[in-house]
Amino acid sequence: MTTVVEPGLAHDEHASPHHGHPQGWRRWLYATNHKDIGTLYLTFAFIMFLSGGVLALAIRAELFRPGLQFWQPELFNQFTTLHGLIMVFGAIMPAFTGLMNWMIPLLIGAPDMAFARMNNWSFWLLPPAALLLMLSFAVPGGAAAAGWTLYAPLSTQMGVGMDMTIFAIHIMGISSIMGSINIITTILNMRAPGMTLMKMPMFVWTSLITAYLLIAVMPVLAGAVTMVLTDRHFGTHFFNAAGGGDPVLYQHIFWFFGHPEVYIMALPAFGVVSQVIPAFSRKPLFGYHSMVYATSSIAILSFMVWAHHMFTTGMPATAQLFFMYSTMLIAVPTGVKVFNWVATMWQGAMSFETPMLFAIGFVCLFTMGGLSGVVLSVAAVDVQLQDTYYVVAHFHYVLVAGALFSLFSATYYWLPKWSGRMYNERMGRFHFWWSLVWFNVTFFPMHFLGLAGMPRRIPDYALQFSGFNEVASIGAFLFGFGQLIFLYNVLWTIRHGPPAPAQPWEGADTLEWTEPSPVPYHSFSDPAEVAHAEFDLNGRVVRR
Repeated sequence: MTTVVEPGLAHDEHASPHHGHPQGWRRWLYATNHKDIGTLYLTFAFIMFLSGGVLALAIRAELFRPGLQFWQPELFNQFTTLHGLIMVFGAIMPAFTGLMNWMIPLLIGAPDMAFARMNNWSFWLLPPAALLLMLSFAVPGGAAAAGWTLYAPLSTQMGVGMDMTIFAIHIMGISSIMGSINIITTILNMRAPGMTLMKMPMFVWTSLITAYLLIAVMPVLAGAVTMVLTDRHFGTHFFNAAGGGDPVLYQHIFWFFGHPEVYIMALPAFGVVSQVIPAFSRKPLFGYHSMVYATSSIAILSFMVWAHHMFTTGMPATAQLFFMYSTMLIAVPTGVKVFNWVATMWQGAMSFETPMLFAIGFVCLFTMGGLSGVVLSVAAVDVQLQDTYYVVAHFHYVLVAGALFSLFSATYYWLPKWSGRMYNERMGRFHFWWSLVWFNVTFFPMHFLGLAGMPRRIPDYALQFSGFNEVASIGAFLFGFGQLIFLYNVLWTIRHGPPAPAQPWEGADTLEWTEPSPVPYHSFSDPAEVAHAEFDLNGRVVRR
């Protein structure tokens, strides 16, 4: 067997992480280096996460007691709408794109992303779009208030805030498509010699499949909101029943985008966990091929289940059966992944550093969210639970405990490689346990609220719902403030953390760990550095 170049060799000319690049604001404004752009994405995503979190706390403050406490219903609806839009398009998706920008070239041995200047452009479209969303609160009529789904006919009747939202979605969609083209081209054309597709790390696989999903569905969303725009201003009647249109048509178009979108946020999380669990179990990923096929199956099936969001729209029983069974079917490849993660941990030499804690937390809580999704897939049950807090509980278990926990896991896992410094392990573990406890205190009671019939997106509610709402609101505030621990830990690490070795995790042996910590500004600039690497079926570097 051959081996990779030892960490630190062939890097003398790049020993300083600041070698050969612009300094100050020019470094960031004109950034073409994948690491700088990844950092910009991650920073932007965290700022938007805090912004969306503040809106969530405003929502929970109102719901702490029955009756109207702080906000008028119109403003409350704006908060719920912008919270969803910011978290989906401003926080989770850019965070995973930042992770992909940072890690894909390092994981496949490429010097950079394929289209460096397009990479810069795809990021710098996001801040203006986010600004449009936030400034829409200040215009006459306020921000969009039709829910993050922007259902017609409500979205065809609102003020200029809705137009700003539509424009922001278009800009973010263009950004996503450009980023996806970059990711696909990089993965298919710039892998190190010897790294075939079926030897790529799982995070690279999930990134590739996610990028294809984005290119497929973002134009669909653009079409839906453009039809809303023309209904609003140009006299069309796509969604106006009086003019021969159909409001339910909007739901079909939106959810044809919306359900693959759920997996656009979930698949990269699967990839992260598939990197972290083998590293801290000190075992190769169990069933690598089945994981690749399961990921592909999920992507394909995600296009066939959209109308399970629409069981109450009066669709024929035959269609309800089709979407019910196809939704149940998508649980099979997801279950394969969960069993493979558990099998990877089985009899492994496990240790429980912070990245592993968040990865295990992800597996447990995401599985709970998946099980409540199977409950909702049954059409007869969904008719009762549609638009109740049971649905809110379900998708927050998938997206907060899923996407967010995996992002925390990834940050703690790769932060030593990014910054060259080790984070505070005690603080990281405290952040995990604090988040785990208060997440469940916040969202588990929502299952009971939904089963009891409490509708979502309402600022006032009947007295019998007050107990669980109090618990959920207290949990939300404590969970939200707990994320400041994470922010402090990251900032402390960058400034004061002890130096990190090139390979801080004993079981981690993918290609990025052969680079020094912090990674040089120009990594793998000489292809000869990785020409002699060999990879096993799990994308892991084989050493002599």
